[in-house]
Amino acid sequence: MSYSPDGQYQPPYRPEGRSPQPQPPYGRPPQGGNPGQQPYGRPGYGGPQQGRPQGGQPPYGQDPYGYEAPTQAQPRFEQQQYEQQQYDHYEPPYGEPPRRKSKAKKWIIAGVTVLALCGIGAGVMAYFDIPPFTDKGESVSFGKPGDGQGGAAKQAPNSKMSMPTNPTAQFKNESSLSDGTKVAVTEVTGKKSGFKGKVWVWAPKEYNDPKFAKSGFPVMIALPGGAGYPRNYWMGTDLKLQASISKWYSEGKSKPFILAMPVLNPQPDEPKAIYWDGSDIPDQPKMGTWLTDDVPDLMRENFRTIKSRDGWAFMGSSTGGFASLKAVLKYPDKFKAAICSGPDIVPDSPLWKGHEKEKAENNPELLAKQLIDKKGPDVYLAFQVGDHESNKETLPNVQKFISTYTKGPIHTSLRVIAGGEHNAKTYVPNMGEGPIEYISKVMEGPVE
Repeated sequence: MSYSPDGQYQPPYRPEGRSPQPQPPYGRPPQGGNPGQQPYGRPGYGGPQQGRPQGGQPPYGQDPYGYEAPTQAQPRFEQQQYEQQQYDHYEPPYGEPPRRKSKAKKWIIAGVTVLALCGIGAGVMAYFDIPPFTDKGESVSFGKPGDGQGGAAKQAPNSKMSMPTNPTAQFKNESSLSDGTKVAVTEVTGKKSGFKGKVWVWAPKEYNDPKFAKSGFPVMIALPGGAGYPRNYWMGTDLKLQASISKWYSEGKSKPFILAMPVLNPQPDEPKAIYWDGSDIPDQPKMGTWLTDDVPDLMRENFRTIKSRDGWAFMGSSTGGFASLKAVLKYPDKFKAAICSGPDIVPDSPLWKGHEKEKAENNPELLAKQLIDKKGPDVYLAFQVGDHESNKETLPNVQKFISTYTKGPIHTSLRVIAGGEHNAKTYVPNMGEGPIEYISKVMEGPVE
């Protein structure tokens, strides 16, 4: 249907010989219309019988529906222009139903929208660990029946590996990695320290490989910086420590370490900056015993490990770097190596006040001197420090320690990270550029 600029209906001009314009539905125009107007909005319309001869074609100049058309012929040029305008502006008859193609398009758009919303919703629910879109909290079992779990299988007397000794801890899944491995968590009450805290664990995919079913794996105890409570930030897969261990092993740089990631302190250290140095400070929770006895015991109870100190190491950043350094120097018969990133060199907890003797017993400088005097056993310390550390004394202090105590049984390496800052995101990638390879060369595993 076509309208003139003022909104009035313009009947199409049809010279004889042209096909008639499309008919209204059911062969006749609708009756009625808007109040006060003739049907189709044209004055003078008298209905289908008005001004139309019975049968045959209407006379020239008369509308095929019975409209009164102009009686005076228009010039040919104007006729063509008028006719073309009608074809260019043709609209479907009144009441024509919507096309199926439009409906199909709407359904497709609606379906895509629903799927997109479902995908977004599932992602959000997985991010916030809402079942069934996450496996967080599900039970995790490390090892398989028949691999000697629980000490069921017999070992050769000269075996270097240690079967799990039990009791088995109840591990719950914390997060899943793309290679199918799990970071799991359990809560432990230390038999020697009496401290109750969480420990996160992760085993590389090789641990469940049938090829290594009778092999013991090396263990690395990974300590965070700061308070290290209520979470150990190494358990978060965003730092990619676990994925990096697997990658470095595939590149021949690293051992396939099992990671133990315990809380470092018994509670937050804010707002008074009270922390525990990973040590047994008098009248405080025994965090030193927790880290060097209870956590290793947990790993021996639940994993195939290595009997000797050749399969045990620490790593840590900042406060965790200090605790790692101290643990290896204080207990060289238990642990062989440590990676210390941006560490403190001396104990500095305010809780040491009034306990100078105990503080000296936990000072890495004094412990290093004693180890040199005793002439062993050998330990391997891989330091890495950024040249943009927040504490400008960190790098000079580490360099001084290395120059003073690298002798006899103490072996060291130092990686200075160009542009490196005091954070885990700086330290993890750079571990693969030297430190992890340095300690892996002197450690064992997997072994039978």
